[in-house]
Amino acid sequence: HVQLVESGGGLVQPGGSLRLSCAASGFTFGSVSMAWVRQAPGKEREGIAGVDSDGSISYSDSVKGRFTVSKDNAKNTPYLQMNSLKVEDTAMYYCAADRLVRTGRELKVDEYSRWGQGTQVTVS
Repeated sequence: HVQLVESGGGLVQPGGSLRLSCAASGFTFGSVSMAWVRQAPGKEREGIAGVDSDGSISYSDSVKGRFTVSKDNAKNTPYLQMNSLKVEDTAMYYCAADRLVRTGRELKVDEYSRWGQGTQVTVS
């Protein structure tokens, strides 16, 4: 049974930091591509960080230089370290995974079939 569970969201002031986690069961992250995706109220989902099965990482321009993806292989858990948070980073944040993400499309949300329930990040 494949399951993704995000945690670590919360309320933070502008300029602050948060670290999100995505605990996985039913598969190992080394065998799939994964992404961090966010959705703000009234907006479409936005892929902000993607990791392909080879470990290459890509970031959207909106978070590049502020957000960092890392992974604890022993815990099968990727993390999203978010620094210098801005009000416009307020959104529900999801992790997503899939075995068949096409090369170069790691930030494309439609590539992913497995999703967590999300964790809310509010910057205010």
